Amino acid sequence: MRSKFARIGVAAAGLLVALGAAHATEVFDPTSRKWVSYDPSKAIQYYRQHGQVPSDFRRQVVTFRTAEKPGTIVIDGNRHFLYLVLGDFKAIRYGIGVGREGFGWAGIVNVGRMQEWPVWTPPPEMVARDPKAAKYANGMPGGPENPLGARALYLYEGGRDTIYRIHGTTEPWSIGLDISSGCIRMNNEDVIDLYSRVEVGAKVIVLMQGAALYRGV
Repeated sequence: MRSKFARIGVAAAGLLVALGAAHATEVFDPTSRKWVSYDPSKAIQYYRQHGQVPSDFRRQVVTFRTAEKPGTIVIDGNRHFLYLVLGDFKAIRYGIGVGREGFGWAGIVNVGRMQEWPVWTPPPEMVARDPKAAKYANGMPGGPENPLGARALYLYEGGRDTIYRIHGTTEPWSIGLDISSGCIRMNNEDVIDLYSRVEVGAKVIVLMQGAALYRGV
């Protein structure tokens, strides 16, 4: 599955004006006006101190040049951003968490279905490697403790479920990190906002995942 998705390569990247290269695992903290490390331990500390992720990962409207039509989702896992195309060279940019090393992927898929407060059913591979997931092999009901968060957009390819989702999270500090098993995670407030703007069938372009965090704002 992963190799099939990866076929988009340079062709998909050519749809966009350069989104920027990945650099060190640092982000700019506008409060201290310094570059700060943003690994999992530092991210938790930062979130506890500020009550939110660094400003560059917060939802905002940005200039975004693309030939894709409004309603298209473009995911730049290399920089940990999800863009919802608005048209007129504008997009809503959201901070995201992406697949950790070995779990990144790329491809062109679509939103096959959408769910509020989704049930989480870990795939067999996760059940086999994660004892915590094994207890929910038959599904964990939706709710505040559910790892899929408040909303989920299920990604399909050729009419079939890819097992990847765009979803909320119970770990808001993880936005901006390579931390998931391949799904795209968002703050609950952001995924609720995205959910309200997207329709089933929406095109989703995943350019890259699993790369290092960027340095640059």
